[in-house]
Amino acid sequence: MKSMKEITIDSITLHCSTADPAKLERCIKLLKLITKAKPVKTLAKKRIPAFKIRPGLPIGCKVTIRKNTIELLNILLTGISELKEKQFNPGFLSFGVKEYIEIASIPYQREIGIIGFDVVVKIKRPGFRITQRKKARTKIGKPHIITRAETIEFFKQNFTLNLEK
Repeated sequence: MKSMKEITIDSITLHCSTADPAKLERCIKLLKLITKAKPVKTLAKKRIPAFKIRPGLPIGCKVTIRKNTIELLNILLTGISELKEKQFNPGFLSFGVKEYIEIASIPYQREIGIIGFDVVVKIKRPGFRITQRKKARTKIGKPHIITRAETIEFFKQNFTLNLEK
């Protein structure tokens, strides 16, 4: 029987951003190569004249994975030497991969070049659906909310990580 306090991985989101349309296509190819899922383009919401960004302009891409998350996370963590405690937050972990060639299982692709991306790993407990459902939406009780310490402990137990203060 599953405990209501048991923590599991909810989703992994990979994100790559750039204002250059040519580089954006390379980012889409990279995320498709890593996850085997189709990335979605993200659009700018604000105008930033210094970067030539206007509302509605595609400036990045992202893909969210909800199945086979443990295998994907093990692959992504091979490219990370160590994580800092400030990268852990209540309920999620975020880190960046500077160059995708640091990940051993992904070979260099000439048409993609050298690109980095960001990774966000969300964790949850059973019962978190009540915050997202359409009918009778309610808040999570304080004892059931995942703390930062519990997030760190979950990743220490399930993955081999080098933590730095």
